[in-house]
Amino acid sequence: MRFLTSIDRYIFRLTLVPMISVFVIAASLLLLDKMLKLFDFVATEGGPIGVVFQMLANLLPEYASLAIPLGVMLGILLAFRKLAVSSELDVLRAVGMSYSRLLRVPYMITAAMMALNFAIVGYLQPLSHYYYEQLQYELQSGALGASIKIGEFTTLKDRMALRVEESRDDGRELIGIFARVADEEGQVLSISASEGRFLASKENRNTIILRLMDGTIVQETRGATPRVLSFTQHDLPIDLPAVERFRERGAEEGKEYILPELLSLGWSETATEEERLTSQARFNFRMVEVIMMIMLPLLAVSLAIPPKRSTSSLGVFVSIVMVVAYHKINEYGQGVASIGRLDPFLALWGPFFIFAALIAWMYYRTAYVPGAQAIGGLESLFAKVWKKLRSLMRRRIRSQQMRRLEESTADAA
Repeated sequence: MRFLTSIDRYIFRLTLVPMISVFVIAASLLLLDKMLKLFDFVATEGGPIGVVFQMLANLLPEYASLAIPLGVMLGILLAFRKLAVSSELDVLRAVGMSYSRLLRVPYMITAAMMALNFAIVGYLQPLSHYYYEQLQYELQSGALGASIKIGEFTTLKDRMALRVEESRDDGRELIGIFARVADEEGQVLSISASEGRFLASKENRNTIILRLMDGTIVQETRGATPRVLSFTQHDLPIDLPAVERFRERGAEEGKEYILPELLSLGWSETATEEERLTSQARFNFRMVEVIMMIMLPLLAVSLAIPPKRSTSSLGVFVSIVMVVAYHKINEYGQGVASIGRLDPFLALWGPFFIFAALIAWMYYRTAYVPGAQAIGGLESLFAKVWKKLRSLMRRRIRSQQMRRLEESTADAA
């Protein structure tokens, strides 16, 4: 007998498509809001548009750490919900296939996604956050060519004022240039040119050459008559502003440390108390976020199966709320533990064991209690609440109709 039967392959297909779709949609929605803010930020700083996509690429690991668990859970949930609604699950159960047997392929997928998520939160996410901060710093400092803005005067080293009307070819070709250059002896050059181009200087890496074409130079010297010169080509050296080197990786309260670095710093005798608490909180937060994925298939199955003669999708809503709420609880626990108000193990592993026990109870009722569903009580509660709301709405509409009838009768009288 082969390891994967036709049923396993069928469940794999049912799980894979919604899982990938949820991951793509969740990551896209998270990135979309940030993309608009980054476009506005880069436009304000005058940087190249390509930097936006580099910054978004460095944000993707951070969003993937939440999108991957959501995708895994919803993929399994929607697959088993389809089996339950179409009565295929009843047939599989009738031929002797338990829920544990049906979860073989979902757990294989979960194990692969856990390994991927471990690599992301343990190694890729800290490095990408550092590179994101580095790009942001270089954009603000002008190291990415953002120091010269179109249509505005830019001062370089307090000796040159430069204004450009238009830029083409990603900033390499400039149209409508005006420059005013002063030296230490009091001589001032006012230069205007129809176009220009930036060129690298072979002699000095801290200097670039602005090659101007078809322009005029007005030379002003103290006590002398200004001279006017015309040129077809003139090279104007521009000293690049000194850019301070970006900081070393490891700031942001340990957010940029990879797992081995957190493990070493969190239990180091030479580190300060604040560094130890922060590192321990970060380490435990990342571990519980990954290990909790073991329980997601059980949660998905528990919430996927609606009560008999019901096609309610309440379980989908509840599952999203539970996963997101657990993530936020972990973030709060990390913050509390990092300032020493609560032990890092208790603040992060406490919610984990409570959440895991709740999921285990829900799965036990679904898999081993005949006729029981984990969301059966919630279904009944929501049905009663909805019935009560409909009754109140009908009563309100009826009272409004009676009031209008009384008003029309009084007007007629």
